[in-house]
Amino acid sequence: MNPETEYREGLNELASHYHDILTLLGENAEREGLQKTPMRVAKAMQVLTRGYSMDAHQVLRDALFKEDYSQMVIVKDIDFFSLCEHHMLPFYGKAHVAYIPNGYITGLSKIARVVDIYSHRLQVQERMTLQIKQCIEQTLHPLGVMVVLEARHMCMQMRGVEKQNSITTTSEFSGAFNQAKTRQEFMNLIHNNSLI
Repeated sequence: MNPETEYREGLNELASHYHDILTLLGENAEREGLQKTPMRVAKAMQVLTRGYSMDAHQVLRDALFKEDYSQMVIVKDIDFFSLCEHHMLPFYGKAHVAYIPNGYITGLSKIARVVDIYSHRLQVQERMTLQIKQCIEQTLHPLGVMVVLEARHMCMQMRGVEKQNSITTTSEFSGAFNQAKTRQEFMNLIHNNSLI
C-alpha cells in the first residue's frame, strides 16, 4: 500500500464515524477548520494501521539467501511508531534485532520492514516484541533471535500518570540467546554508538 495514493476499503465509512466523533466531543464538525478533518483522520488511521494488510513472513521469504555465515547479525536503532491498542495513542522508539543465521540470511532492510509491519497495527509493546521475534524465527529458522524494543508511550505522557520521561524496554529471545554471554554481547553491541 502506497500511503499517499492507496487506501483500504471502508475509508468513507471510517470518515463518517470520525465526523460523528467530532460531534460527540462537542465540536461543530461543519466549521471550516474541521470540514475535511474526518477524511484526513480516516486516511491517517489507514496509514497507521497498514500492517494489517501486509505479510511480514513473506517480506523475509522474498529476500532469503543461502549463506554460510553463523555469527550474530544485528540491525539496531530501527525507528518505529505504533498505536497503543488501549487508548489509540502513539508509542514510539527504537527496535534492536539480532539473529544468528543457520544457513540462510535475509536482506537487512527486510528486518526493518518486519518491525514496520508489526508497528503499523494497534499494539502493545510486549506483543510487538514477540511478533517480531517469532516472524524471524519461523521464517529464517536461525540458531537464535533476540529483539529489544525501547519506547515512549504517549498514553503515559499525555494522560493517566503523566510521566514524560519514562521509557519502556521489552525483550524476547530464543535459541543461542538463551545463553547469558550471547545476550550480553548483543546488549553491548546495541549500546555501542561507534559506527567504526
